[in-house]
Amino acid sequence: MSKKGTAGNQGPGIRSDCFAALELKSSGGIEIILNSKVDALFKNSIQDLANQILDFFQIKDAKLEIIDRGALPFVLAARIEAAVKVCLDPQEEFLLEMIPENKYQTRKDRTRRSRLYLPGNSPKLMLNAGIHQPDGIILDLEDSVAPDKKEQARFLVRNALRQVNFYGAERMVRINQLPQGLDDLTYLVPHYVNLILLPKCESADQVQAVDKKISEILSDSGFDYPVYIMPIIESALGVVRAFEIASASENVAALAIGLEDYTADLGAPRTKEGRETFFARTQVVNAARAAGIQAIDSVFSDVGDMDALRGVVLESKSLGFDGMGCIHPRQIKVIHESFAPTEKEIQKAEDIVRAFDEAASKGLGVVSLGSKMIDPPVVKRAQKTIDLAVNTGQLPENWREQGSDQDN
Repeated sequence: MSKKGTAGNQGPGIRSDCFAALELKSSGGIEIILNSKVDALFKNSIQDLANQILDFFQIKDAKLEIIDRGALPFVLAARIEAAVKVCLDPQEEFLLEMIPENKYQTRKDRTRRSRLYLPGNSPKLMLNAGIHQPDGIILDLEDSVAPDKKEQARFLVRNALRQVNFYGAERMVRINQLPQGLDDLTYLVPHYVNLILLPKCESADQVQAVDKKISEILSDSGFDYPVYIMPIIESALGVVRAFEIASASENVAALAIGLEDYTADLGAPRTKEGRETFFARTQVVNAARAAGIQAIDSVFSDVGDMDALRGVVLESKSLGFDGMGCIHPRQIKVIHESFAPTEKEIQKAEDIVRAFDEAASKGLGVVSLGSKMIDPPVVKRAQKTIDLAVNTGQLPENWREQGSDQDN
């Protein structure tokens, strides 16, 4: 009896993707049926890749039908491998070569003003995401992927981590809710993923389970690089336990809030004023600050209203958040501009930090600027403004020297 497996997408409107249908047989060798919009140019290379994958999994007799709509090799390979997985459930993985540009790591305190969500089973949205220059790219395996597509999305996201150039954006993946999400990690951690988003997090135990699994996979794979965690608070219980979650591991880099699920948990409708979410947002900010990590706000769902988005970002900034999510590239510019310190804020911060430097160089225990005394928390806040301005290119790294030259 033959075994059959399918993966991918087909139908009107499908771009940069393909559909693969594999049927294992008892004899007859390999038959590849290709229906491709780029058949004239890439027929041989597509068939060569397909044969290479089938040979890797030691498949000798099978019919493979590929309906291609401009899929790149990382997509073709993911779809074919996912079809093989349905038929054979092999332990091995067919891995395309990782491009050198993707072997980068990120810092725990990296600037995270924006993070762009991309559905993990839609390759067309991945291809050019990096050129919009978000601080982070989220390849999503959770809510944006249909339940029956989650298994095959793992292969696509894994291949994207290896072969799609995101131009320096922090490469994040939102895994599924635990315990399913622990299985997702096997497809992500050995491929230089920078950060894992843990959805609907409600306890420190969940964070520690993810952290432990990441450590085990890194050790088994022979890798030694940081993989950070960003728990997402999306329920009343999660809000109550926010500090416990934020401080659950040294690898927790930020704490995020998801307001759609949170308000659903409350049974409260979302409003423009946002009074129903004020408590939760301030709790998340305070928990993050107490744990010494970043606080990241929810997404803004109206992709057509930039004025409203700007207002939301400025409110988010005023509450103490460091960044927020976005669901469309056009939101990135507004988010970056609104989270950036103003010229007035930068100038004030420079004056405060220079006054502190001067007092420290003279061995003074008291810092003053004009007629005002400057407390340590004020200096700390000013330094944070300076750091953000440097990280976002508003100030050069040697701003102190440049200021001294101007003074002279």
